[in-house]
Amino acid sequence: MAIHPIDYRYGTPEMRAVWSEDNRFRAIVTAEVALARAEAVHGLIPREDAEAIAVRAPEARLERAKEIEAEINHDMMAIVKAVTEVCGDAGRWIHYGATSNDILDTATALQLQDSLALIEEKLSGLLSVLLARSAETKTLVCAGRTHGQIGVPTTYGLRFAIWASEVARHIERLRQMRPRLVVGQLTGAVGTQAALGRSGIEIQATMMEFLGIHPVDVSNQIVSRDRYAEYFMLLANVATTLDKIGVEVRLMQRSEIGELAEAFGKKQVGSSTMPHKRNPIKSEQVCGLARIVRSAVEPALLNNVLWDERDLTNSSPERVIFPEASVLTDHILKVMIGVMEGLEFNRENIRKNLMLLRGVNLAESVMIDLTRRGMNRQEAHEMMRTASMQALAEGRDLAAVLSERPGVTEFVTREDLDRLLDPDAYIGTAVLQVERLIEKLQPLCR
Repeated sequence: MAIHPIDYRYGTPEMRAVWSEDNRFRAIVTAEVALARAEAVHGLIPREDAEAIAVRAPEARLERAKEIEAEINHDMMAIVKAVTEVCGDAGRWIHYGATSNDILDTATALQLQDSLALIEEKLSGLLSVLLARSAETKTLVCAGRTHGQIGVPTTYGLRFAIWASEVARHIERLRQMRPRLVVGQLTGAVGTQAALGRSGIEIQATMMEFLGIHPVDVSNQIVSRDRYAEYFMLLANVATTLDKIGVEVRLMQRSEIGELAEAFGKKQVGSSTMPHKRNPIKSEQVCGLARIVRSAVEPALLNNVLWDERDLTNSSPERVIFPEASVLTDHILKVMIGVMEGLEFNRENIRKNLMLLRGVNLAESVMIDLTRRGMNRQEAHEMMRTASMQALAEGRDLAAVLSERPGVTEFVTREDLDRLLDPDAYIGTAVLQVERLIEKLQPLCR
């Protein structure tokens, strides 16, 4: 019976597969095989036995390991016994010289390797969509807003470019983090490799070479959890970017703003009681699940604070946060790609909102020009402030108010004011910034 929504509502099949119980078991068996092969290379166990283990160990079954665990109450030893059973006489060497977390943490590295690949692929896909949207809307002038209030103009292209730049940094962080994160270990009970003798370092290196991952430099009984904490902080950072984008979509889809809208299916229902509703449910789902992803950061950090060479308090939270945070991050990346691909623009409302304040939002443009023409900057600021307040209070165009002020008309004509209060003429280098960013980031796209 499914309990967690990941089992039936959220998550892609590929990421759920990475963190499935069966794949976890297979990763552990793979690590045990690599251990035996490495020990054979360095003469610790017979080569023919290592070959037999490599052939037969994959026949071990999770169901049998669970039966054994019910008897002995130790999950790793249960797997060791299950693998030993299918390996015949060679099974005597299974887990030789290792402690549980040598295998468990190395198996985690294999899962993290696959998890990072999926996340990177989707980040690249999202980047591609954002850059395409940025190019498409680089000249689409809209009202900029600070503190929820309309400010000077910006462009939708610049907004998409800012998000794209953030996603590109996540890709960079992921790639930089990968060699620190995807590491395995073979260091024994407290990190000394005592059970392996003087060739322990070489055996560990060979084992990881077989698995295609890096070995730790040093460790105690477990891989230090600062590595894993970095992974969860990356997921939280990615989720927060998606949350940020989702919030903007939701704000711009508000009925009284109406500049953007999520795609809405022909038969889609918005509300069980209000038939007219068209809700931004995908963006809301992203914003909601981002909270769960971020919640993994604190336990991940605390998992690095263990007694002496190790205690078990990290184990139980990791069983939850690894699959949950990974699956949900992958899921909301996929959802946001879909939202961005299907996003609709209401250009009429975009223009209406841009012109809503009848020129008041372009007060900075006039202030800058007055200063350039000889007025003291602070005087120009005060002139524009009082004129703006008057225009708002009287519901008039700012140009009309300014035309009645000798202190302004001394410097500029009405034609000058009309030019200065044209929002399309006050977007600075927005278009150039977009074009430069697209050129820079295009190589990162899938």
